[in-house]
This record gives sequence, C-alpha cells and structure tokens, in this order.
Amino acid sequence: MNPDDLGDFDPETVPRAVAAFGGHMVTKGMELAMHAHRKDELVLTMRGLVRLEAGHGVWIVPPRRAVWIPGHVPHSVSVAGDVEMHCLFVEPDAVPALPRQCCTLTISPLLERLLVHATHMPVMYDPDGADGRIAAVLIDQLSLAPAEELRFPMPADARLRRIASAMMTDPSDRATIEDWSRRMAVAPRTLTRILRRETGMSFGRWRQQLHILIALQRLDQGASVQAVALDLGYEGASAFVTMFRKALGKPPARYLAERRVGAH
Repeated sequence: MNPDDLGDFDPETVPRAVAAFGGHMVTKGMELAMHAHRKDELVLTMRGLVRLEAGHGVWIVPPRRAVWIPGHVPHSVSVAGDVEMHCLFVEPDAVPALPRQCCTLTISPLLERLLVHATHMPVMYDPDGADGRIAAVLIDQLSLAPAEELRFPMPADARLRRIASAMMTDPSDRATIEDWSRRMAVAPRTLTRILRRETGMSFGRWRQQLHILIALQRLDQGASVQAVALDLGYEGASAFVTMFRKALGKPPARYLAERRVGAH
C-alpha cells in the first residue's frame, strides 16, 4: 500500500493481528502532529530522514532500524527528502516481549522482508490462510528484535529544548554549556543540573548522542567519514572515529557493515 493511496485506511479499526502500510515518497517536509494509537506501532525507515518524538526522547531513525511505539504513547513524526518508510500496527499484547516504552529496534533482513510483504497484503487478510501465517511469523520475529539505545533524550525544560532544537538544526555548532548559558542568561550549573536530572547525561554526552544519530543517517546515505566529521564540527576524521568507537564499541565502517548484514 502506497502512502499516497491510503484514503480512509485506519489501522486502528482493522480487526487483524497486524495492519501495515508504507512505501517510497519524496517530500519537502511533512509532519504528523502529536497523536497516539490504541495499537502498538513500529516505524521502519529504509531510506531518508525520519524524526520521531515521543515521551522524553527524539529518535532520528537510522536506516534499517525501527522505532517501537507502544499503544497510547503520544508521538509526532516528521519526514523530509527522499523517504522510504513502513509502518506496522500490532494488536496490544501481541508482542509482550518488547518494552512498554519507546525504543529503537534492530531489524533483521527476514523481519524487514516480512514487514514489506505485509504492506502488500489485503487489509482483511485471511487469518487462517497464507497471509495469516506470514503475520504470525512477523510477530514471532518482531518479539526477537534486539533493542538499542539510539535515542536523543528530549528534556521537558523549555531552555534545554531550545538548545536541543538549535543543535539539531546546526549540529556543527560546538558551543559549550558555558556558551549556551551566556546566550540564555542562565547559570551553567543550573543548565547542567536540569539536564542531568531530566536525561541522566552530561552536556557533552547528550550532544555526542545526537552526533551519533546524525552520523549514522549520513554515513548510511553514502557520506564519507571525513565529510560527516566536518559537518559535525570535528577537526578531522580521526577525532570523530575515536568518539564513535568509544560510544558504540567499534569504528563507523564496521558498525554499519555489521548492521547491514543484520541481526540474527
């Protein structure tokens, strides 16, 4: 099912274990305002920039990852550019093994194919037929998908949210917490204390998390490590690679190569 042809399709009302839609679209920017579903939802990004805010986090969804959104969790979604994404809606409690809060899931090649297949199934598929068996395997595979901490925590404090928005708009800005405190006329220790309370992170770690998510996006789209390092305000590729390895345990090329092979 193509997103342009959704019509009156409402996955919330489909009396089946799963309902899916998705496909490819080119957009200069599209945003779904904050909303919630009765059903659990999985948003899989195959290509392009998809940003999702839910609870106290922003997920800049790297390609071949997905964000898991349990039912009744308010969230907003924005997409831009050449995007391919697929959305899966699952009846509550069908996947009890997954967390009851938003998280990033690594999607195996098999799960990816099953999900894409589900977008082409009839909405009212036969639960006892071949499509019903596909849906059952899809749910089984989804329950095995490993969660990853690929989230940029979004504080509730309005001043910190302004800093977060500015960093997302211009990730190369290397302003320190002292620089931001001067810009906003707030004591640096006040910002640091609120950030630590609301995210559990220091300012440096918080900004690093955003850089990792942006880097994964750009590297997957074919940008060089050197270009990404400069875009993020690093002096060169080696400083960026050192940061990436410390944060994720391996250099960018190896990390991405392992993720492309898929989780098994």
